[in-house]
Amino acid sequence: MKPYLIAEPALRRLELTITRRLDGLLQGEHLGLVPGPGSEPAESRPYRVGDDVRRMDWNVTARTNEPHVRDLVADRELEVWALLDATASMDFGTAAMEKRELALAALAAVGFLTQRTGNRIGAHLLHGGGVRTLPARTGRPHLMALLQAAFALPRTPPGVAEPLLGVAAEQLGRVVRRRGLVVVVSDFLDTPQTWEPPLRRLTARHQVLAVEVLDPRELTLPDVGILTLIDPETGRRREVATGNARLRRRYAEAAAGQRDAITGALRRAGAGHLRLRTDRDWVRDLVKHVMRQRRLAALAAGPTGAAGPTGATRPAGATRPAGPAGHRAPDSGEGGDAA
Repeated sequence: MKPYLIAEPALRRLELTITRRLDGLLQGEHLGLVPGPGSEPAESRPYRVGDDVRRMDWNVTARTNEPHVRDLVADRELEVWALLDATASMDFGTAAMEKRELALAALAAVGFLTQRTGNRIGAHLLHGGGVRTLPARTGRPHLMALLQAAFALPRTPPGVAEPLLGVAAEQLGRVVRRRGLVVVVSDFLDTPQTWEPPLRRLTARHQVLAVEVLDPRELTLPDVGILTLIDPETGRRREVATGNARLRRRYAEAAAGQRDAITGALRRAGAGHLRLRTDRDWVRDLVKHVMRQRRLAALAAGPTGAAGPTGATRPAGATRPAGPAGHRAPDSGEGGDAA
């Protein structure tokens, strides 16, 4: 059967899930992402020295007995780019789904919710054959074609060399010229030093949301006797005696250290961080992330409005009032797919 015939029903079910449970959460006009004044009225705020008196909000001023001006937002479409990691380390899952499936669901959520407001979306698809670029366009047909292309990406055979996430992020930075939102969906298992610098360069120009996808077996090793682990990126096999309590403890400690390193690198790069797990309700986790970003946006805005010096909102998602979301072994011997 042709890949698109397999993908179409799955994508329709995914769209129904997303629109039923998330519709309205990420809606609303987005602030301009380029320097300069906008054209549409936004929130009122107290007058500050140097503000243009022609933007004085006389109604609010009369009600509060304090001078207020009304900010403007740029009425521009948002350009969204997604970097989807579909390398061999994503072909792993021991819970409700594989990491690759969860990554596709996150990509679909961003796509469906931004496409409904007429925004443009493009994608960089990272897989064993290299990096495939799909240009940013509007419309549901384009989005469905983009998701079908991601759905149909072939799995990488063990031992095949693959591009690094940092290389793909560097390429994306050269392709995306217009300021916008960049969503990176990956397990981030490459050494952080390889992807942190290009990600930092992306955040200097764009709003970046990093969606980290993980499986519970990447955090803890179950006591199931002798387990054969396969690294999908090298094909290396290893027999592990999971009955050894000391081994399981060292595994958990190493996994926790790895996740801390990923979190620290994303924070230093200035990217928003959303963690999704294959054993959890990913829609609920996405909702919690959106609501948290809304609260942070409200606190950061205070009485002076939500826009920064370039007109962009701080929280990842670039919407108003809030924005949007095998196994490479670590040095400690964290394994791959269970055979």
